[in-house]
Amino acid sequence: MLRHTIRLRTAVAVALTAGLIAAGGTVLRLADPVPLIGLRNLVFDQFQRLRPRAYDADLPVRIVDIDDASLARHGQWPWPRDRLAALIEATAAAGAAAIAIDLVLAEPDRSSPEQIIASLPDTPVRRALERAIELGEPNDTVLAAALAASNSVTGAILVHGDGPAVPAKSGFAVSGDDPRPALPDFSAVVAPLPVLLEASHGVGSTNWLPDIDQVVRTVPLVFVVGDGFFPSLAAEALRVAQGASTMLLRASNASGETAWGAFTGLNAVRIGDITVPTESNGEMRIHFTPSMPERYVPAWQVLDGTMPAGLLEGRIVLIGTSAPGLFDLRATPLESAVPGVEVHAQALEQMIAGGALTRPDWAAGAELIAFIAATLTVALTAALLASVRVALATGLTVLAALAAASWFAFTRSQMLVDASFPVLGAGIALAASIGLVSLREEVERRRIRNAFGRYLAPAFVEELSRNPERLKLGGEIRPMTILFCDMRSFTTISEGMDAHTLTRFMNAFLTPLTDVILERRGTIDKYMGDAIMAFWNAPLDDPDHAAHACDSALAMLVAIDQFNEDRRAGKVPGPNRDVAIGIGLNGGDCCVGNLGSERRFDYSVIGDCVNVASRLEGQTKAYGVPVLVGETVASAAPRHAFLEVDRVRVKGKTAAVRLFALWGDAATLADPAFQALRAATDAMLAAYAVGNFAAASERLTEAEAMADDRLAGVAAIYRERIAERIGEPLPIGWDGSHDLLTK
Repeated sequence: MLRHTIRLRTAVAVALTAGLIAAGGTVLRLADPVPLIGLRNLVFDQFQRLRPRAYDADLPVRIVDIDDASLARHGQWPWPRDRLAALIEATAAAGAAAIAIDLVLAEPDRSSPEQIIASLPDTPVRRALERAIELGEPNDTVLAAALAASNSVTGAILVHGDGPAVPAKSGFAVSGDDPRPALPDFSAVVAPLPVLLEASHGVGSTNWLPDIDQVVRTVPLVFVVGDGFFPSLAAEALRVAQGASTMLLRASNASGETAWGAFTGLNAVRIGDITVPTESNGEMRIHFTPSMPERYVPAWQVLDGTMPAGLLEGRIVLIGTSAPGLFDLRATPLESAVPGVEVHAQALEQMIAGGALTRPDWAAGAELIAFIAATLTVALTAALLASVRVALATGLTVLAALAAASWFAFTRSQMLVDASFPVLGAGIALAASIGLVSLREEVERRRIRNAFGRYLAPAFVEELSRNPERLKLGGEIRPMTILFCDMRSFTTISEGMDAHTLTRFMNAFLTPLTDVILERRGTIDKYMGDAIMAFWNAPLDDPDHAAHACDSALAMLVAIDQFNEDRRAGKVPGPNRDVAIGIGLNGGDCCVGNLGSERRFDYSVIGDCVNVASRLEGQTKAYGVPVLVGETVASAAPRHAFLEVDRVRVKGKTAAVRLFALWGDAATLADPAFQALRAATDAMLAAYAVGNFAAASERLTEAEAMADDRLAGVAAIYRERIAERIGEPLPIGWDGSHDLLTK
């Protein structure tokens, strides 16, 4: 009842938490603060890094680059305008369809001869220079002539403040709502010199509108200046290259643009024969390619006439600079710094190739719905099933599905649908749900530990805390290893000790032996005065249970030696005599589980092998060895050293079992001295089994010579048996086995 109450309260807490997360997230998403925008941009940037647009060298866009090599060959920047004119003339002669200059030539050329002379003071020297030098056309006039003779587009900068609103050279037509409220708005234009503006076939804005992190992700195609529209440099270059006179702005509620009467801004810009989808503010989101050297032609090659033939023919050419010292560098989702002219070039490539990245009008609403659905799904799964594993699996599945859907939209349809906000909501709901369910599980575990931790094995308590449903009567049959350990001469040792001293003595005796067993994955079944019963392979599976039991028996002998040292040093109260123990180990199938009555039960084990293990412990006194092991355990622990000591039929059993003395660990097993001892004892037992007692006696003498005192008891038993059998006829069915008449 208590458990169900705790689970119900947990479910209610998880559901309420999910509701709060969903409500708070909805308010946050509607506000859409800068951190959420930044997170969304990071996701979309990562998508581009994973799947950038493939560069197509056949697209008719190239950059004539005023790079460091060009500056080294033709002089430092700024170049005289007549040199720019020569560059434009050479580019036009190479067959360029349009030439866009990513420069704002708003001031006269100060390097023009008349400008230099005009800057001198009015002195006889200046007048002499004016008479001596026959001034030609100003450099700006030369550049204007080059612009007029080519399909040229010059750059301008849009600004806020006082100044002229230079009309665009392109015409604009609007279909649908007036898009101006949604477009970037400026009040003035820093335009090229009037002579250059008049000569050019188009003029476009070079303005960037980077995000708050100064990364350029979108390029505006059209701006508002005063009451009119103004194109970007890339859009204007595309218009001039096609010979178009007007751009068509398709806004909300235009023919074919469904907005149900609502104003949603700009949808697309038609430039000549090309329609470019835009976001509501007239910006085109660029699907960037890596920066490719094939996109660039050094300006010096164009000027020197060493450029490969046909490289610029029929292409839109942008003249700009990649020289770092000129500071025209921009950050993109793929690059930390690329020349600004390349962003114009990539925008042109995308407009011509089509397939622009789009963020649908419905994306924000879909993301909010996904956020609420994911949050509630994860939380309610945890609340209803009340399982950390199920909640975690469900949460991770939801997170993966959201991420996969976003990635699928990007790769298949080039749609930018943000999964980061729904994933964030589902992640918070998952963490909160797991925290609450884990807290509930910990409450249950603590309740079980408090109830059972004082009299059950720690491993079993932990198992019960993970699986409370195991608290019921019943058991299971499984292979196990059983250990019995008993103190020798306990009655004699305990004489003369009062209750307090005896309690301290027994605690000091049992504690290290218990620690040894538990450290080797054993379970303490019970204490019986000075005796311990333990078992392996329950409640937790232990494939090496026989080996762990043998390791425990050997470690218990070491622990008793330390106990005796501590007693002799006065650290342990008790009589002035050493303590010895006997250990019996046996294995086999047993019934293990919660055994007892409906009112009181213990986790314990029963079975025939349990009885045999108890009797083996008792026989350690007769054989004089500290550890006696049944054949099943010896076979299951091949890395330990065993000596076979007898074949016996225990009281109440008809089948004989082989008895082994546990002699040591793997190091002992590898010792040649042990191998020789085992060979001698095996030979003795073989001779004894066939009734060759003389040979058995000889082999026994050899074994005694090689062994320590641990074999003395076994040797005494066999010498007594051989003395009784020599000269007597062998019984029918003799196989050397012996009947144990005592337990």
